[in-house]
Amino acid sequence: MPKLDLDAIPQTNATGYPPEFADKVQGRHYRRLAPASGLADFGASHVVLEPGAWSAQRHWHEEEDELLVMVEGEGTLVDDSGETIMRPGDIAAFPKGDGNGHVVQNRSDRPCVYVVVGRPSASDCHYPDIDMHLTEGRGFHRKDGSDF
Repeated sequence: MPKLDLDAIPQTNATGYPPEFADKVQGRHYRRLAPASGLADFGASHVVLEPGAWSAQRHWHEEEDELLVMVEGEGTLVDDSGETIMRPGDIAAFPKGDGNGHVVQNRSDRPCVYVVVGRPSASDCHYPDIDMHLTEGRGFHRKDGSDF
Protein backbone atom coordinates (compact mmCIF):
# COMPACT_ATOMS: atom_id res chain seq x y z
CA MET A 1 0.00 0.00 0.00
CA PRO A 2 1.49 3.40 -0.95
CA LYS A 3 0.18 5.19 2.17
CA LEU A 4 3.00 5.73 4.65
CA ASP A 5 2.61 5.18 8.38
CA LEU A 6 4.35 8.32 9.63
CA ASP A 7 4.63 6.98 13.17
CA ALA A 8 6.53 3.93 11.89
CA ILE A 9 9.26 6.08 10.30
CA PRO A 10 12.04 6.93 12.75
CA GLN A 11 12.24 10.58 13.77
CA THR A 12 15.62 12.19 14.46
CA ASN A 13 17.10 15.55 15.24
CA ALA A 14 20.59 14.59 14.05
CA THR A 15 22.79 17.19 12.36
CA GLY A 16 26.21 17.09 10.79
CA TYR A 17 26.83 20.74 11.66
CA PRO A 18 29.90 21.58 13.71
CA PRO A 19 28.92 22.18 17.37
CA GLU A 20 29.17 25.98 17.11
CA PHE A 21 26.44 26.00 14.45
CA ALA A 22 24.21 23.16 15.70
CA ASP A 23 22.32 25.04 18.44
CA LYS A 24 19.71 26.53 16.07
CA VAL A 25 18.52 23.10 14.88
CA GLN A 26 18.27 21.33 18.25
CA GLY A 27 14.47 21.67 18.17
CA ARG A 28 14.19 20.36 14.59
CA HIS A 29 12.88 16.80 14.24
CA TYR A 30 12.55 15.08 10.89
CA ARG A 31 11.55 11.84 9.26
CA ARG A 32 13.13 10.79 5.94
CA LEU A 33 10.16 9.76 3.79
CA ALA A 34 11.91 8.68 0.58
CA PRO A 35 13.87 5.72 2.00
CA ALA A 36 10.80 4.49 3.87
CA SER A 37 8.75 4.55 0.66
CA GLY A 38 11.33 3.18 -1.74
CA LEU A 39 11.70 6.44 -3.67
CA ALA A 40 15.16 6.97 -5.15
CA ASP A 41 14.99 9.95 -7.54
CA PHE A 42 14.23 12.57 -4.92
CA GLY A 43 14.28 13.01 -1.17
CA ALA A 44 11.43 14.11 1.06
CA SER A 45 11.27 14.84 4.76
CA HIS A 46 8.47 15.49 7.24
CA VAL A 47 9.83 18.17 9.58
CA VAL A 48 8.64 19.45 12.96
CA LEU A 49 10.15 22.67 14.32
CA GLU A 50 9.62 23.28 18.01
CA PRO A 51 9.20 26.91 19.13
CA GLY A 52 12.51 28.73 18.66
CA ALA A 53 13.99 26.11 16.31
CA TRP A 54 15.38 26.72 12.83
CA SER A 55 15.17 24.34 9.86
CA ALA A 56 18.89 24.81 9.17
CA GLN A 57 21.44 27.56 9.05
CA ARG A 58 20.49 29.91 6.21
CA HIS A 59 21.79 28.21 3.06
CA TRP A 60 21.48 27.57 -0.68
CA HIS A 61 22.46 24.63 -2.88
CA GLU A 62 24.39 24.67 -6.15
CA GLU A 63 22.72 21.53 -7.55
CA GLU A 64 19.59 20.83 -5.48
CA ASP A 65 16.11 22.22 -6.00
CA GLU A 66 13.94 22.36 -2.87
CA LEU A 67 10.18 22.63 -2.42
CA LEU A 68 8.55 23.24 0.97
CA VAL A 69 4.85 22.81 1.84
CA MET A 70 3.70 24.09 5.24
CA VAL A 71 1.30 21.63 6.88
CA GLU A 72 0.64 22.96 10.38
CA GLY A 73 1.47 25.97 12.52
CA GLU A 74 3.41 29.01 11.43
CA GLY A 75 7.03 29.46 10.35
CA THR A 76 8.98 32.49 9.21
CA LEU A 77 10.85 32.04 5.95
CA VAL A 78 13.98 34.19 5.99
CA ASP A 79 15.74 34.66 2.66
CA ASP A 80 17.53 37.36 0.69
CA SER A 81 14.18 39.13 0.11
CA GLY A 82 13.40 39.46 3.82
CA GLU A 83 10.88 37.60 5.96
CA THR A 84 7.67 35.84 4.90
CA ILE A 85 5.16 34.16 7.22
CA MET A 86 4.37 30.61 6.10
CA ARG A 87 1.05 29.07 7.15
CA PRO A 88 -0.67 25.75 6.31
CA GLY A 89 -1.00 25.37 2.57
CA ASP A 90 1.75 27.87 1.76
CA ILE A 91 4.46 26.66 -0.60
CA ALA A 92 8.00 27.94 -1.15
CA ALA A 93 10.40 26.89 -3.91
CA PHE A 94 14.18 27.26 -3.93
CA PRO A 95 15.73 26.65 -7.37
CA LYS A 96 19.22 25.19 -7.42
CA GLY A 97 22.06 27.61 -7.98
CA ASP A 98 20.01 30.79 -7.41
CA GLY A 99 22.16 31.97 -4.50
CA ASN A 100 19.13 32.88 -2.36
CA GLY A 101 20.02 31.71 1.14
CA HIS A 102 16.94 30.51 3.02
CA VAL A 103 15.84 29.14 6.39
CA VAL A 104 12.54 28.56 8.18
CA GLN A 105 12.45 29.77 11.78
CA ASN A 106 9.69 28.93 14.23
CA ARG A 107 9.08 32.18 16.11
CA SER A 108 5.67 31.05 17.35
CA ASP A 109 4.74 29.42 20.67
CA ARG A 110 3.72 26.07 19.14
CA PRO A 111 5.31 23.57 16.76
CA CYS A 112 5.15 24.05 13.01
CA VAL A 113 5.18 21.16 10.56
CA TYR A 114 6.15 21.05 6.91
CA VAL A 115 7.21 18.65 4.17
CA VAL A 116 10.31 19.46 2.12
CA VAL A 117 11.17 17.76 -1.16
CA GLY A 118 14.50 17.89 -2.96
CA ARG A 119 17.00 15.88 -4.91
CA PRO A 120 19.68 14.28 -2.79
CA SER A 121 22.63 16.39 -3.73
CA ALA A 122 26.31 15.72 -3.86
CA SER A 123 27.12 19.35 -4.65
CA ASP A 124 28.19 22.33 -2.62
CA CYS A 125 25.96 24.04 -0.07
CA HIS A 126 26.66 27.67 0.82
CA TYR A 127 25.96 29.37 4.18
CA PRO A 128 26.03 33.15 3.62
CA ASP A 129 25.65 34.24 7.27
CA ILE A 130 28.27 32.03 8.92
CA ASP A 131 31.79 30.81 8.24
CA MET A 132 30.76 27.40 6.92
CA HIS A 133 30.70 25.62 3.56
CA LEU A 134 29.68 22.07 2.63
CA THR A 135 31.64 20.43 -0.16
CA GLU A 136 31.04 17.05 -1.81
CA GLY A 137 33.38 14.43 -0.43
CA ARG A 138 34.83 16.75 2.19
CA GLY A 139 31.90 17.71 4.40
CA PHE A 140 31.72 20.88 6.45
CA HIS A 141 34.68 23.27 6.59
CA ARG A 142 35.35 26.97 6.93
CA LYS A 143 35.07 29.25 3.89
CA ASP A 144 38.85 29.61 3.76
CA GLY A 145 39.07 25.81 3.41
CA SER A 146 40.32 25.08 6.93
CA ASP A 147 38.81 22.29 9.02
CA PHE A 148 36.64 22.79 12.08
